[in-house]
Amino acid sequence: MLKPSLQLRIGQQLTMTPQLQQAIRLLQLPVLDLQAEIQSALEENVMLELEEPDVVAPEMEQATETEQQNLTEDELEVEYAEISTLGQSDRAPMPEDLRDNRDYPDQSGESLRDHLLWQLEMNRFSEEERAAGRAIIDAIDEDGYLTADLADLAIMLNDPVQGGEEFLEFVLRRIQRFDPTGVGARSLAECLLVQLDAMDEETPGLALAREITESHLELVARQQYPTLRRRLSCSPEELDTSLALLRALHPKPGATVPSGSPEYIIPDVFVRRHESAWVVEANPGIAPRIRVNSAYAKLVNREKEYEALRNQLQEARWLIKSLEIRNETLIRVARCIVRRQEAFLDEGETAMTPMILKDVAEELGMHESTISRATTAKYMHTPRGVFEFKFFFSSHVSATDGGEVSSTAIRARIKRLIADEDATKPLSDSAIAKLLEKDGAKVARRTVAKYRESMGIASSSERRRAAAL
Repeated sequence: MLKPSLQLRIGQQLTMTPQLQQAIRLLQLPVLDLQAEIQSALEENVMLELEEPDVVAPEMEQATETEQQNLTEDELEVEYAEISTLGQSDRAPMPEDLRDNRDYPDQSGESLRDHLLWQLEMNRFSEEERAAGRAIIDAIDEDGYLTADLADLAIMLNDPVQGGEEFLEFVLRRIQRFDPTGVGARSLAECLLVQLDAMDEETPGLALAREITESHLELVARQQYPTLRRRLSCSPEELDTSLALLRALHPKPGATVPSGSPEYIIPDVFVRRHESAWVVEANPGIAPRIRVNSAYAKLVNREKEYEALRNQLQEARWLIKSLEIRNETLIRVARCIVRRQEAFLDEGETAMTPMILKDVAEELGMHESTISRATTAKYMHTPRGVFEFKFFFSSHVSATDGGEVSSTAIRARIKRLIADEDATKPLSDSAIAKLLEKDGAKVARRTVAKYRESMGIASSSERRRAAAL
């Protein structure tokens, strides 16, 4: 018989305050949107100013565990629990030809659907779950809401294993935790609740925010706050805290994913070979450097009546801290990608290593959704070209030696085999599959066909007719 007992556990928890929500939002912004965000803050907040070009900010020193524990309460609130201290960096000077701020055409054109399908591929789903996931994602609109009933999707799938409503509900719950969190919701309340459920239980105002979302959203919409306080039996301060939490959420999560491709892109990081190692450095020109206006800050600290200015001072500090976190996260993710994909940088696509979100998340101690945010619309300038961070992620196929081969490497091999074929006797998909198996990759004929079609390469019969003409 089990006996009740008490246990004492010590651990760290992440408190999702509105300020931390701001840090996460900045992380997912592409360069041009980030620049617009900073410019807007400079125009609206008198406590912020641009650093002079000749002013060099001191480098951020690596914090020890003791120093991290001694951070102020404000700093601790905004720190990602999943972001640890940056590793040692190579401070060798960047070549002059990589210091420019050149723009490059962006032809990715990724939609919300593309973004979700990519995460579906990069997470551990069974084939049945992927099939159900694709059906669900196809029914999600641009705002991020599911527009079809699960019962209708079950009928469409027409499979006793894949099509059950309970099974689809299970897959939907996993998709709702994708980036952006709350996507695939069937109502505003569900969308907000999913985002609230992703927060730590110790977050101030969380329980009250849940109750408001479940039963009192209409009162919030009509701004009937006295009535809301009476029904919730809470103080004005408690209500303000919970409402601030709700305002930090995204009622239309799909809108947070860039829907169109910008005309030009700016690399977030530069990757270069230095002696025998690959070095990753941030692009220093992607965003203006800002700081707190010291004269105004001193004035606010001396005089107690400047409440509005004190609020702006706090907001300025949060923004600067959030920008630092964004930069640190991007550099850490980029370095992890480069470490895992050194073979690609040395040899090209045929040497790409299989890598999914979970691999990087586990190595860096982050959540997979954070890795997704840090790799969406972020670009890396390498000697082989400019690539979106996402380019380096790919699923895997089994190798004949029991290992794994990247699907990107398989595509590159298929492309090379077709380029080298005899135009009068083009290789069939089955023949390509056999050649790949001899080369160490076990790929089914239908998989070869899928990869070939995704690259826009015609079938062997069509290539034969084209050669004859």
